[in-house]
Amino acid sequence: MNRILTTHTGSLPRTPEVVKLLLAEEKHPCARRNELQAAVREAVAQVVAKQVECGLDIINDGEQGRTDYTVHVTRRLTGYDGLSAPPMGTGDEEFPELAQLLKQFASPFQHRPACNGSVDWKDWPAAQADIDLARQALRGAPVEGIFMTSPSPGQIARYLKNSYYKDDEEYIFRLADVMQREYKAIVDAGFTLQLDCPDLAMLRHMVYLDLPLTDYRKIIATNIAALNHAVRDLPAERMRMHVCWGSTMAPHHTDVELKDIIDIVLSGRPHAVSFPAANARHEHEWKIWRDVKLPTGKKIIPGVIDSTSNIVEHPEVVADRILNFASAAGRDNVIAGVDCGFGTFAGRVQVDTKIVWLKLQSLTEGARRASRQLWTKAA
Repeated sequence: MNRILTTHTGSLPRTPEVVKLLLAEEKHPCARRNELQAAVREAVAQVVAKQVECGLDIINDGEQGRTDYTVHVTRRLTGYDGLSAPPMGTGDEEFPELAQLLKQFASPFQHRPACNGSVDWKDWPAAQADIDLARQALRGAPVEGIFMTSPSPGQIARYLKNSYYKDDEEYIFRLADVMQREYKAIVDAGFTLQLDCPDLAMLRHMVYLDLPLTDYRKIIATNIAALNHAVRDLPAERMRMHVCWGSTMAPHHTDVELKDIIDIVLSGRPHAVSFPAANARHEHEWKIWRDVKLPTGKKIIPGVIDSTSNIVEHPEVVADRILNFASAAGRDNVIAGVDCGFGTFAGRVQVDTKIVWLKLQSLTEGARRASRQLWTKAA
């Protein structure tokens, strides 16, 4: 390619009808299933068209039929009848005013049951239907690539706690053995598989803040080992992974620094790594790529627009961010992305839907401007 490609992280705003019917499904399973399926089909078609209209190069189904990027697995897998964990906050209990403010952005979907039994597939057809719908909606789209998201073993274990297996390592590797079926099916359907791995960064400030960094690194190294085990038979170039510190409007002052975990992250088999780089806590971290050597064939997908702000980034700001990464990691190793999902949790609206699309238009325009500079200089 003679330009910087663009993509996003996965979730996009859901329609009010989809959110309403997802809530109905939560309260009364199957009662309005046909209506929900029809609404999701329509919503997927809409977000595909909007992504194309914005000029994005690598697109997806916007995760329209899921309540979030992890909990939907509990409807498809056995073993999740345990007690539900309390709603997740910002991870920073010392800010009660912020906690109160964030209540207005809370998702109505808060059920996160613990694992209290053996994990296996109980409703594979639901997973396959999800894949089939996305494939049908994206077939023939005039884009460079299509992707589909799925939670990593470590992310599922972070979100849905273990109260059955002897330890977390056994639990995570069992998840790896079970989830490999979904991972393979996504690749077989023609998608690039995006493995969502917020656990690699978020576990630090959400769970293990008081643990020495060396011990924390051992924990996430186990998570990466489980991920690599699950995708061992899939081609690396057909996979990417997303790492983040959370999509909430939190202070992020206790986030682990990217430089302290990047070697472990890059040991994952997927050929590309997506991560936040536009928010004020992590924007400076483009500099680490001056010293971090990318493994052969690896690419990075830095977020160059913030997914928690209603400010529409100027294309020149986007271009400057892309140019920073291109100068440090090499222009051919960079794909321009978004910090996190815009619709991480159904019913939680942090960014106005119309503004989401304006931000994505700014992303693609910024990439065009950066590309002109990068390839003009080379010529």
